[in-house]
Amino acid sequence: MATKNYRIEKDSLGEVKVPKKALWGAQTQRAVDNFPISGIKMDFPFTKSFVSSLGLIKDAAARANSKLKLLPANKARAISRASKEVWQEKHHHEFPIDVFQTGSGTSSNMNANEVIANLASKNSKLDIGANDDVNMSQSSNDVIPTAIKVSAHMDLTKKLYPALDKLINEIDKKAESVSGIAKTGRTHLMDAMPVDFSDELKAWSSQLNASRKMLGVIEERFLEMPQGGTAVGSGINAHKQFAKIFAQELTKLSGSNCKCVPSSNFFHELSAQDCSVQLSGELKNLAVILMKISNDLRWMNSGPLAGLSEIELQALQPGSSIMPGKVNPVIPEAVTMASADVIGNDVSITVAAQAGNFQLNVMLPVIAYNLLKSINLLSGAMNVLATKAIKTFKVNKKNLETSLSRNPILVTALNPIIGYEKAAEIAKKAYKLGKPIIEVASEETDLTEAQLKKLLNPSKLTKGGISK
Repeated sequence: MATKNYRIEKDSLGEVKVPKKALWGAQTQRAVDNFPISGIKMDFPFTKSFVSSLGLIKDAAARANSKLKLLPANKARAISRASKEVWQEKHHHEFPIDVFQTGSGTSSNMNANEVIANLASKNSKLDIGANDDVNMSQSSNDVIPTAIKVSAHMDLTKKLYPALDKLINEIDKKAESVSGIAKTGRTHLMDAMPVDFSDELKAWSSQLNASRKMLGVIEERFLEMPQGGTAVGSGINAHKQFAKIFAQELTKLSGSNCKCVPSSNFFHELSAQDCSVQLSGELKNLAVILMKISNDLRWMNSGPLAGLSEIELQALQPGSSIMPGKVNPVIPEAVTMASADVIGNDVSITVAAQAGNFQLNVMLPVIAYNLLKSINLLSGAMNVLATKAIKTFKVNKKNLETSLSRNPILVTALNPIIGYEKAAEIAKKAYKLGKPIIEVASEETDLTEAQLKKLLNPSKLTKGGISK
């Protein structure tokens, strides 16, 4: 690095060369040099909210320290203004540290401290220290767990919930539009009794609503802040009222949907990541639901001639580089891949969360990365699934009717009248001869064609109960 392109910064270990225009300092630079591991930086699209949350935390801390008369008002204002620029995403390029860094996330905390201290000093002409002023009443050990909670809550409420609600809404609208259309039900991928198409879709939205409800329960715990525990959970070097006032200030900065409170046990919050495991578990469940919906869509769309061809997904792009005219179900495929990644993220978070050795978990950055990645992947996947698959697919009514008319399992409705064994005999014969079930049943029983049509009416059978 040429002399004109860098400046000399100092920390407790000595001198470090830092790019001249960078707002960060010595400790950030050491981390950049020490961890050239993945190239995934903390300003990665999935983790931008994590960097923003660091800005919010520093802003709220400065305000709390000022109220407690620990930090001069002029310094607090300068730190607050600089922190605001960070949480408004004006300096995300100043966070160059790899996700895979020191397990406590100390490097990222110091990155925030140094950037904000330099910004605040430059703008106010005051001498503001990264450790003594910006990091006052804090430790990386409570800042990073707090940042995980704040950023996850931020992405849940601003990204995942809107996408999930949109998907539920589109499924419900589509269900209403196909209400009354009977189709062949399937168990074990084999023909079963008919179902109303709307009931099949409503099952999806019921799954999604259940997941939405559970996410809401878990989300409440993400408003219980670890900030105030400092180094080990005891709150050393922080005012007794700091945690309470910090939570109040963070609430003001974050908005009415984020009513933060101090954690009831800081030792718990610093040493464990139970909340992250619980949230990741429900995100995994949501991923599994999306896989089920996507695979159902793929099966329904299969064909168009040699498959089920019950629906026709919107043609979005050519499906083959060698087979002209082929169109594939690309949106459900993309959603299943995103879901698979989320399931893998849950494994990483589970392994990382067990690394709570005594008073501190030492895999915090990778938990933050995978948790936020899962939230963002699911948000994007649900948006495209709603708008480019659910909303736009068309129903092939003719194929549904043809399939139903030849479904020998309809004979199940005759069980109470002719018995299981006789019904099974009719079903096998109809399947072997390739005849409609009504035709064979009229030959094998004393029931008239009119009676059979009434008993075996697919629409009536979708309502359940005993046919009469």
